[in-house]
Amino acid sequence: MTLFEPSWDDARNHAWSLASFIGSETVPISRALNRILAKDAVSKVELPTYETSAMDGYAVSGNGPWEIIGEVKAGTQFSGNLNSGEAVEIATGAVIPGGTFGILRWEDASTDGKILDGSTTKHKDFRPSGAEAHLGETLIKAGTSLNPGMLGLLAAAGFDEINVVKKPRVTLILLGDEIQLKGIPRDGLVRDSLGPQLPFWLEKLGCEVVMVEYISDQLQLTIDAISRARIQSEIIVTTGGTADGPRDFLHLAIEHLHGLIHIDKVAVRPGHPQLLAEIAGVPLLGLPGNPQSAVVALLTLGQPLIDAMLGKCISELPLITSDDSLISPSNFSRLILGSLEDGKFRMGEYLGSAMLRSLAYADGFAVCTDPPTPYRWLELPL
Repeated sequence: MTLFEPSWDDARNHAWSLASFIGSETVPISRALNRILAKDAVSKVELPTYETSAMDGYAVSGNGPWEIIGEVKAGTQFSGNLNSGEAVEIATGAVIPGGTFGILRWEDASTDGKILDGSTTKHKDFRPSGAEAHLGETLIKAGTSLNPGMLGLLAAAGFDEINVVKKPRVTLILLGDEIQLKGIPRDGLVRDSLGPQLPFWLEKLGCEVVMVEYISDQLQLTIDAISRARIQSEIIVTTGGTADGPRDFLHLAIEHLHGLIHIDKVAVRPGHPQLLAEIAGVPLLGLPGNPQSAVVALLTLGQPLIDAMLGKCISELPLITSDDSLISPSNFSRLILGSLEDGKFRMGEYLGSAMLRSLAYADGFAVCTDPPTPYRWLELPL
């Protein structure tokens, strides 16, 4: 059943409900930056694994003065135990020999040949085994986006590779006869502004863009492009062709391919003529051709769909206030580009659906509705 022009909130919720978790894969931790952890990561070792020295100095046994009988470097172990009156030089991170009373720091030590003098206390500057984490302890919860510090923690905890959520593969099809790919626009053409930005928005949302195609506004070319895309992609994203004009063939192409349109248009400005369909089990997200409208549609239907594939819940939007007067068309939602400053929304200046300047500097959208409800904040995936 097709939802025709649902509310913005209903459209988002319905888009999320149409997708399911895409699955996981195992990757080296060197390739896991910003990937979403598929299951809890539990430590494979005690952290630290050994009882080690927190400082450069000497490991000493019993009361001083002590005889220096050797050295312990990081990455090596002392053979046997220290006896009372003995000491060894020790580096930060080196394993503390058995029988050690405490660590005497370099700056607190005095030496005369092999004789060491100074003072320390019991277990001073010991790093106990397991002080940071125990074997089997959960270090990072499933659903977390992995940052560099987390990758370092995983490496220290014994991981060479990690199980992460698969990235949905996306084919992006840009429809239109008017698109010029480089140079100064001429002869009524317009420079393509969606091709350079949409792959990055999609990647920020957690996808992998595997193909970008530019297709002229012809029905058979549109059908052929979608047919190719459904073989290699988990999501198909198109731009343009979503309205009801004489050169808008997306609806006809979906019908020809025996697809199902789940959502046809959404009660939102900008971005009203957007759609979400399914072709042989592959979701197709139809974005309008105007830049602001396309980004609104991507966050309206695309983000919830992608979140469901990544195993995420649909997010509750925070409430905001604004000194600007924000209004929406009757029985519509309106998404207004701008920024949050000291917790208040400040509206951008260039808000036409084809304009790019506010999009270039905005942090997100204020969401206002008619009938009026409290303003909400939809953050751009920057």
